[in-house]
Amino acid sequence: MKIQDIGFLFVFAALLILRRPKLLLIAGLVSWILAIPLFATWVFFTGERLTWYGAAFIFASLLLK
Repeated sequence: MKIQDIGFLFVFAALLILRRPKLLLIAGLVSWILAIPLFATWVFFTGERLTWYGAAFIFASLLLK
């Protein structure tokens, strides 16, 4: 487990505790936006992780609505 995974779990748990679907949606979109330059510079592992994190944030926001 890398540091980015631990950071994701911490942020994800904090946002789930707050129960704010809008913040989860924003976090998901920010994750996807941050992944774009990583794919452009061929940093595929971190870019792929950010896309999965973004999907998890958005899925959780849909579940909380």
